[in-house]
This record gives sequence, C-alpha cells and structure tokens, in this order.
Amino acid sequence: MDEYLILMRLDLLTKEAQPSPEQLQVYMKMYQDWVGGIAAQNKFVGGTGLSTEGKVIKSGQIITDGPFAETKESIAGFITIKAKNFEEATNIAKACPILNGPGNSVEVRKIVGVDNTR
Repeated sequence: MDEYLILMRLDLLTKEAQPSPEQLQVYMKMYQDWVGGIAAQNKFVGGTGLSTEGKVIKSGQIITDGPFAETKESIAGFITIKAKNFEEATNIAKACPILNGPGNSVEVRKIVGVDNTR
C-alpha cells in the first residue's frame, strides 16, 4: 500500500463562514467518526490541524505573513492514509465531512520520496 496525503481546505478567515460553537461540535464529531472509520480499516497513518497563522519564505529569503493571506481558502489540516491506489485514496477523501461546507475542498496527493517520483 502507498501513502497519500489528504489536504483539507476551507475558509478560515471570513467571519460569516465560521461555524457556531454548536455547529463546530457537530462537525468535529463527524470528522472524528470519519477518521475513526479510516483507522478501523488500519489505513490511518496520522494527521493534524493547522493554525491560521504562518510565514511564507520565498526565494531570496523574502519572508511574508501567510500563508496565502489574500485568499479565503486555507489549508486547515491534513491526514495521511494508506491506500492501494489513487482511486481508493480519492474514495476515502470523498467522505471527508469538510466537503459539507460550501466552497470547501480536499486534495489527494500521493507521498513519494525524492528518489521515487512516480
């Protein structure tokens, strides 16, 4: 089995897009159930949420506040899973509760080593 990264993107900045505390509890339960289902299949490797603060370092040692402060869509977190192929990884990602929010998205990327780019 290969490892895949599931990046979860959502609007972390717009006040109107933020869930109420009650909604957040429901969403967290849905997320925990989703991850629990992946773990029950022995396909969960790890993952975490990310803060809204950050720094972006560009070539020439240019450091800016970020990430991507001009966009609403930010990476909120990620998980790493094991899957047989992209199709299986995508099917797992399609069930991510983040996708219940308008404008939210997930991205699936295969993890490859620097000496193995295929």
